[in-house]
Amino acid sequence: MLTGQHKSRKRVGRGGKRGTYSGRGQKGQKARAGHRIRPALRDVIKKFPKKRGYRTLVPPQPVRAVNVGLLERLFASGARVTGDTLREKGVRVRRPEQIKILGSGLLSKKLVVEGLAVSQSAAQKITAAGGKVK
Repeated sequence: MLTGQHKSRKRVGRGGKRGTYSGRGQKGQKARAGHRIRPALRDVIKKFPKKRGYRTLVPPQPVRAVNVGLLERLFASGARVTGDTLREKGVRVRRPEQIKILGSGLLSKKLVVEGLAVSQSAAQKITAAGGKVK
């Protein structure tokens, strides 16, 4: 070897003067060619129970409940009730929220409800007062 050169790395497990096992001991993972020790995190991941189906959950869309009694106070007879008209009347509803009309309270006015989710009891009260649910 010339001066300034580094000593070459010992290549183990290829026969030669080291005998049968070539310094690797007997059997086992470390005696094999191309051995890699599995990271501990992999073992942790493998212990988690696997569930069937698609795993990402879609968060449910928030629902704003508006009772029939509130419609009685806010709207005149024959008025159209939509998400926009509710916002104009001051009902605080955020944009992604879905609005659902519920049947709590009394209704005597004729209202037309459009584009909103309506419970069964609310629909009965609206139609009984002479209104429509579209």
